[in-house]
Amino acid sequence: MIGYGMENKRGVISGGTSGIGLAAARLLVQDGASVWLVGRNPERGKKALESLEGLPGKALYLQGDVSTVEGCRKIAACLQQHQELDFLVNSAGIYQEKPFQDVTEEEYQQLMDVNVKGTIFLTQALLDLFAQDGPSIVNIASDAALEGNYGCCLYAASKGAVVAFTRSLALDLAPWVRVNCLCPGDVDTPLVEKQLAEGGYSRESMASVYPLGRIGKPEEAAHMICAVLSPLNGFMTGAIISVDGGLTAK
Repeated sequence: MIGYGMENKRGVISGGTSGIGLAAARLLVQDGASVWLVGRNPERGKKALESLEGLPGKALYLQGDVSTVEGCRKIAACLQQHQELDFLVNSAGIYQEKPFQDVTEEEYQQLMDVNVKGTIFLTQALLDLFAQDGPSIVNIASDAALEGNYGCCLYAASKGAVVAFTRSLALDLAPWVRVNCLCPGDVDTPLVEKQLAEGGYSRESMASVYPLGRIGKPEEAAHMICAVLSPLNGFMTGAIISVDGGLTAK
């Protein structure tokens, strides 16, 4: 088992009850960290905690909605009574695949509220709770933030904003907090399952565009999140990291 140096570290993962967020939580708890899983669905939160039982660290669930500033502040208020935070993973996100001509203002608002506002204002709300000794933030964007893709221009725009936010925040918070960004390709998560069901194409066709010939596994993205969070990676900040099976290699 890989050790990330996260024993006794404390932190928050938004969107931590499924997909990449939950996979990252599992590796962190295996490494001895205490992790708050933030999500909107208590039933999903309960199942997530059950899947993490028996590991060396500790997992806790916190119901919360990052799509509003008030929701982000409520999450911070719930955590104020606990010890300082050492890390934050902004993993909450939603996806939309739709022709540009048909995109509505309501859909724009929903995507931007979760993917952009949630990342920005949860970070802001939790900032005063961060420890003074080397805290770390990892924001989750997408390969779509780095290059164009068909049928998801609004999603790409939202994740592009996360990339730009990461670079600027890394400068604003240095040398106190390290801020980095992960840009995964398609990963085998419930979000991708929904994308396949609604898009009308197959897993095989999705995999065919990747030089490695497949889509990613949650654990592969999660490993990179943990490696970047780790104090062993203390000289990295402002980095935009692709984990995409070679998709953006040109």
